[in-house]
Amino acid sequence: MIDLAVVIAHTADLCRKPYQHAVVPIHEEEGPASIDDFFVRIETRDASGSRMKAMDLELEIYRSGSDVNLMLSWCDQAERPMLWQGQHPVWMHADNGMRCTAPADGQPLEAIARRLRAQLVGQSRAD
Repeated sequence: MIDLAVVIAHTADLCRKPYQHAVVPIHEEEGPASIDDFFVRIETRDASGSRMKAMDLELEIYRSGSDVNLMLSWCDQAERPMLWQGQHPVWMHADNGMRCTAPADGQPLEAIARRLRAQLVGQSRAD
């Protein structure tokens, strides 16, 4: 089984350069992490190690049937849209779930979601 926290942090580091990321569980789970229901905060730091709370993200990974889906949103910024990533990306208003256009700074989030989903789908097929 892959270490989801390490994979998520590494993927965020790659997709949101020059920032560095740490993954913190939002709900402590008993037992090993599973892609069936995984909810974390991705904390962001600049190159000097200073926290950048406004750049923090929340990530939820869950299964719907046999498919792996991700929800990615900015922490504590309900006015910002959130990204649902299944077989394709969908940006939604966080307050009502209606579709919207991607924000100007949304490309790195789409890259994170695509990479993570590809790795997780590949891993779940290997299990």
